[in-house]
This record gives sequence, C-alpha cells and structure tokens, in this order.
Amino acid sequence: MTIQSLDISPVGRVEGDLDVRVDIEHGRVVNAWTHAELFRGFEVILRGKDPQAGLIVTPRICGICGGSHLTSASWALDTAWETEVPRNAILARNLGQIVETIQSIPRYFYGLFAIDLTNKKYRNSRHYEEAVRRFAAFTGKSYELGITISAKPVEIYALLGGQWPHSSYMVPGGVMCAPTLTDITRAWAILEYFRTNWLEPVWLGCSLERYEQIQTYDDFRDWLDEDRNHRDSDLGFYWRMGLDIGLDRYGAGVGKYVTWGYLAHEDKYQKPTIEGRNAAMIMKSGVYDSFADTHVLMDQSFTRENTTHSWYDEGTEDIHPSDRTTKPTAINTKDFDNAYSWSSAVLHKDFGRLETGPLARQLVAGGQHGESWQHYDGFILDVFKQMGGPSIHVRQLARLHEIVKLYRQAEHCLREFKLNDPWYIKPKEKDGRGWGATEAARGSLSHWVEIEGGKIKNYQVIAPGTWNIGPRDGEGIRGPIEEALIGTPIYDSSDPVEVGHVARSFDSCLVCTVHAHDAKTGEELARFRTA
Repeated sequence: MTIQSLDISPVGRVEGDLDVRVDIEHGRVVNAWTHAELFRGFEVILRGKDPQAGLIVTPRICGICGGSHLTSASWALDTAWETEVPRNAILARNLGQIVETIQSIPRYFYGLFAIDLTNKKYRNSRHYEEAVRRFAAFTGKSYELGITISAKPVEIYALLGGQWPHSSYMVPGGVMCAPTLTDITRAWAILEYFRTNWLEPVWLGCSLERYEQIQTYDDFRDWLDEDRNHRDSDLGFYWRMGLDIGLDRYGAGVGKYVTWGYLAHEDKYQKPTIEGRNAAMIMKSGVYDSFADTHVLMDQSFTRENTTHSWYDEGTEDIHPSDRTTKPTAINTKDFDNAYSWSSAVLHKDFGRLETGPLARQLVAGGQHGESWQHYDGFILDVFKQMGGPSIHVRQLARLHEIVKLYRQAEHCLREFKLNDPWYIKPKEKDGRGWGATEAARGSLSHWVEIEGGKIKNYQVIAPGTWNIGPRDGEGIRGPIEEALIGTPIYDSSDPVEVGHVARSFDSCLVCTVHAHDAKTGEELARFRTA
C-alpha cells in the first residue's frame, strides 16, 4: 500500500505555530516530524543587555505562562548573585506561579483540547450529544463557564504584580510588592469563588476533601461509581467518553519523563544555590524511566541540546545549554532528512529523550526518591501501570488531577504570609553563572544566564515545548511528540483529528497566535501573533 504524507499546519489552537508531517500506511501513522515554524530569538535579544533585562524580556516569551519565565529568570539571577530571598518573597513567587497554572488548566482543557470531542468522527459515541452540549466552542455550557472562570485565579497574580500577564514583580532578592491584609483577604475570596463556582460543583462533582481520598486507580473507579454527581462531573464525563472513543489506546511517546520540581519551600531555599535546589523543592524533581520502573533526581548538568535537525549553525554535538551560543541560519528550508525546525532537540545525557509536563510531574510524584518531607502522590503512577503505560487519556488525567494539589498549595501560601516580615533584600550584583527553573503548566522550564562585565554574555532558555516538540536528535531519535504520533489511527485523512489529540495532549505551546480559517473550506485566511 502507498504511504500517504500529510502536512498539517497549524496543529496548535492559539498556542503556536506547530506544524506536523505524518506518513500514514494502512490507516496508521508510521512516521512523524514536528517542526517549530517561528524563530523567536530571545537569547540573541538578551545578549549584551543588563542582567535584569531577563526579568522584563523573558515573560514575553509566552502570553499564558509569563509568570513561569519570570520565576526562572529571578532564580537564575539569585543563584548568580548569591542573594538572600526572604520567606515572604518565596511564598509570593510560588503563589504567582500556582495561580497562573491553575488558570491554565481549564483554559487549556476547554479551549484547546475538549473541543475535539465534538468532532463528527464521534457521532456514533453514546456520549457525543452530551459532549456537544458541554464542550462545543463558544456555545458549550462547560466551555463558556470554564473559559470564563479561568480568568479568576490570575486576579490574585494581579494583586501581587499589578497586572497579568507580563508582570515583573519578582526580582533578585525577593519581590517588589508588600500585600496588605486587604489584598490577602481578596485573594482568599477569589480562590474560594473558583472552588465553589467551578472546581467542586462542575469539575469534580464533590468536595476537594472527598477527591483527595483517591489514592489508586481502583479508588478512582470506585469514586466514579459512588455518586451520580461524580460520574456526571466534567472530569467523570471526560474519563468515560475518553475510554469509549479509545483515547487510552494511542499517543504513548518515549516512555521516559522529566520534571525540574517546583515550588521552593519557604524555609529551605532562602539562600538559593544551583546545587541546593533539589533538596528545597516541595514538588520534587526527577526522571522516571517506565521501562526500568526507576526514579532518580534530575540535575541541570545532565541536560544536553542537539541542533543537527534544527536551523542553527552550531554543529552536531550534544552540548550543555550554558555552553551554547544561539546562531540561527539565514536559510531555513524544510528538509526532513536534515534540518526542519527552529526547536533544538533536548535530551538527558544518560536517559536520552524525555517527555515533560503534568504526566511527568505526577509520575515522578509517585517515586520514593528525594527528601522524606517532599510531596508524594502515587495515584497517577498507579493509573499508568494499571492501564499499561502512557496514552492521551492518562496524560490528560494527570493534568486534570494536578489542579487540586495546586489549589491546596495556593491556600498554604496565603496562610503562611507574615505581612510585617521582609519581602525583599537588596542583592549585590556581580559576574557569574546562574540557573533558575520551575514547572510551567506545560512542563519543565529553565533559564541559564552568564554575566560578564556587568552584562549578559549568554542567556539560554529551554521551555517545555523544546523538550516535547523538538525534532530528531543527533542519533536520529524522534522527539516525544513525534514518537507519540507513531501508531496513531487516522479515520479520515482529510480531517486527522487524532493527530490533534496527540499533539494537544502535550499542550504543545510555541507562541500565542490567532489563526483565522474559512468555516466551510478550512483554508487559512490569516495568522496573527499575540505574544
């Protein structure tokens, strides 16, 4: 049978210029290439600038997770300058990070992923009509509420930073805010509104306390059967429909996972160092190898980038990000045997290609490695093993499960503020190298900075999309999304919604865009970049 090649552009909704080529044989994907279509150049922009320029420039990398970039940029300078960060400032940074991610989860699920459940392919599913009622773009009852409610958590961010997105309230040595009791009270009210108007009644169909009793996949299935409100919640309905339409049967990926860990403990990282970070994170770092069923800590020194199949004049060797100088090529013609993407291939020097994101975070959370006090949650790891490994469906459940624990961490931050204590300690600037990292909603994010002569000599960013969207590496090994596409069934090659399912299950963000299409033909009319 002849192999059919499909070029799909764009795959992302709003979040970026991701194009995908797939080869299809006997109705299944047998080869795939993911290519980032836009050169951003932030590393080039920052070269020669004041060290604190990263606090202003890098939040503009993304229009929906700028706070994650600000977090990483701040910690990078903290480690370079050997600052002291007050307890309140750590909590304020964490809170900004948390509420930004909490806003992202319903916005992503309803606005980017669940829309596909209304595709005509699923008209024979017994859940189809209900999916349309809930998830249809703009008119679905859950779509409308979910998109609207997602704006509430970042109102807390604005209380701290004055605005969202693109605030720069996090700085080396702390934060440029000092919330009042009124601000904290308003933040509590916003958080409660989010919980009582969407999280409990619509998303979970139960109290947070009841949901938190779920420890295993068997517990989850018992929860579904326990109460009609659980089954008919958006989470319960999605899980039942996903199984019905087979989202648990494809989209596996590379089978190895990474997280930097995130949310610094307010009493354990007041004098931040690169070496001391792992032991100070509430959500622990790690690499989970599902083939060997092993967990180990992740260290930034293990990171490598390869540009063999990328549009950069930087050679073909694996190189640590801090040793890389970004050199874009003048000619960027797609050549799927050679260079075809603006993304580099990111890998671990020992484990190779790794997937990042909520699934990675939750699989690592199930490990017994790290410090005894650090967060542990074995639920998603148990689901993963009982369902035979990764899939679109398991990847989604990990993301949707995470929102409850993040909500609790937001409560912790608000509870622990001591309003009369310091929020900022002025640092002493100096030359050196720094590294800052966090977990954005989409996965592992890190910034490396080198300061020389009081200016930025080199700045490097590896975003979650770089890990997941990256092309083949120097050994020709596919990136995580490329590998996840292998074996994907294609029902209708004129409307390959299954490719969208796989790519969007990674929340594959590159740069926020708006794509205008003809409603009848699907032809792209215009493309607008918004960040």
